[in-house]
Amino acid sequence: MKNFITTLLFLFSIVAFSQIEDPIRWSTSVEKVSDSEYVLISVADLEEKWHLYSQNVPEFGPIPTSFSYDNLENKIVLKGKTIESKGKTVDDPVFGMKITYFENQAIFKQRVKINQAINTINGTVEYMVCDDEKCLAPTEVTLVFKLNASAIQKDKTKVKISIDDELVNNQLYGLSTKDISFSQEICTDGLDNLTSEIKEEGKSLWNIFALGFLGGLLALLTPCVFPMIPLTVSFFTKKNGQNAKGGVSKALLYGFFIVLVYILLSVPFHLLDSVNPDILNEISTNIWLNIVFFAIFVFFAFSFFGFYELTLPSSWMSKTTQAENVGGFVGIFFMALTLAIVSFSCTGPILGSLLAGSLTADGGAWQLTAGMVGFGVSLGLPFALFAMFPNMLNALPKSGGWLNTTKVILGFLELALAFKFLSNADLVAHWNLLKIEPFLGLWILIFAGLALYLFGKIKFPHDAPIQKLSFLRISGAILVASFVVYLASGFRVNKETNTFTPLTLLSGLAPPVGYSFLYPNDCPNNLDCFKDLKTGIDYAKKVKKPILLDFTGYACVNCRKMEEHVWPSQKIDKYLRNDYVLISLYVDDKKTLPKEEQLMVNRVNGGTRKLENYGHKWANFQTQFFQTNSQPYYVLLNSDGTKILNKAVGYTPNENDYATFLECGLEVFKNSTNK
Repeated sequence: MKNFITTLLFLFSIVAFSQIEDPIRWSTSVEKVSDSEYVLISVADLEEKWHLYSQNVPEFGPIPTSFSYDNLENKIVLKGKTIESKGKTVDDPVFGMKITYFENQAIFKQRVKINQAINTINGTVEYMVCDDEKCLAPTEVTLVFKLNASAIQKDKTKVKISIDDELVNNQLYGLSTKDISFSQEICTDGLDNLTSEIKEEGKSLWNIFALGFLGGLLALLTPCVFPMIPLTVSFFTKKNGQNAKGGVSKALLYGFFIVLVYILLSVPFHLLDSVNPDILNEISTNIWLNIVFFAIFVFFAFSFFGFYELTLPSSWMSKTTQAENVGGFVGIFFMALTLAIVSFSCTGPILGSLLAGSLTADGGAWQLTAGMVGFGVSLGLPFALFAMFPNMLNALPKSGGWLNTTKVILGFLELALAFKFLSNADLVAHWNLLKIEPFLGLWILIFAGLALYLFGKIKFPHDAPIQKLSFLRISGAILVASFVVYLASGFRVNKETNTFTPLTLLSGLAPPVGYSFLYPNDCPNNLDCFKDLKTGIDYAKKVKKPILLDFTGYACVNCRKMEEHVWPSQKIDKYLRNDYVLISLYVDDKKTLPKEEQLMVNRVNGGTRKLENYGHKWANFQTQFFQTNSQPYYVLLNSDGTKILNKAVGYTPNENDYATFLECGLEVFKNSTNK
């Protein structure tokens, strides 16, 4: 009981206080032993109250510290194991074992033999740090050991490896952060975008909560969950006999624990987000992970169709069922956990959709938590309400074939969403396969199939015989058929932009309309744009126009909404087409950088990273120069990119607000140019 509560509080503290923390700094040095042998020294300096774990940790304990070294095609040979300084060994109350860790500072030494002349050795350290309240997720840091003469001192003085940010920025972008400043000019009617962005963030969390709530309602209408409502409510009310209040209070607690179970599922993503704020964006735009999501969603869809059942290991359910007998709060918690496990075959695909949607949204882990709260509330609320008002149970429809119909409908939706992730992979990898035409065609086929199913023309394994089509079924079929017609309207050509007509309901789900076989264009709405910073700035100088710096992404939902529903507006298009030089920088572009640009850079929240592709380059530019990592993000600059004309904005769906933003920047630019 005590361990359970301690662990629960531990997890809550992580969710409640999750933030970007990096309490450890690594430095390296080299000791020369002979002409061919060196000692590579790694030093970890820790902030007060934080500790780093030893290389030797018992099984099922925390992640141990571990080192790996690039052998440069056998040019170096490791001599023995990495030696560590003396740590502190304690009985850890959280992990329940003896663990050795380091406070303040830890020193690690690895002896190596050099077979050929080299200047540097690269290594990697993986580690986990904790304080008395929380742990940060495992992290990898690149270590660089310099073997040249200037780095190896006769007195064996340590040489700390540092990165000159401004030197790197000049090399990569032709600018340093010192070059950019805010314009002193103020426009007549500037947009207070800071307030706008804060409101939008809150709205976004409420939106994802609402989607999670809707997902929970759908889960309630499946055969895995719906029949359990009267059974569970009856259990609480009958078990307490005359004590009706006791039954109601326990049912309320049961509903609360259902919400808690789903909140706890989001905890690991807060750990990832605290280590690296870019990590969820990197996960969501990872090509192979999107393909995995595609395969999983197809797998989920066919389980909803009834071709097989998804179940978690039976041992999990047996253990939670046994724990129900403990009684009290703990017993009710495990009853809620048992419900989550038993209903997984129906809730798993819906939760998978919620997870994938959150990973591709700007809010990351907090979006996921908001969605999980919404899902848990809608799933737990009926159990509490029906326990308080048991007579309402009589109003519930009886279980029957309609429950399986709900599952099959969800299967069609899962199948349609699967192609969203395949589209993400195709866009980011530049495969040029799943463009707008085949994507719309596939969705038309899927929803036409759903319409035929609702009309009774298609059947699946667990469908009961249809004696007569109900009014709801016919209405649903007509609604879906109308949606198929709506999808087909996406093939209409907009003569002004020479692209297909964007469909509002598919913004962020379908590929951009410019990603087309028949009407291809590299820039939204056939605008002129640049996808390289230096080239765009050179052109802006030549034509003496201000710059609209557009931080975007191939898999960015809100970016597509802006490009397809705000930018085409006449009051916006005239500015983009005539008054600004558009530079679009894709932070999820996986094209490999030239070797000379694959540099080590400092992260804004501490630590280092290597820039390997263009997405890394532009994401680093955004965080280094503008201290934000969300997209879309729009910055207005003067012609040479050294003056920020007004406050930057993020997602701004109100075209009047966005027009004010553009007007303000243009006014400031003209005023400063005329002086």
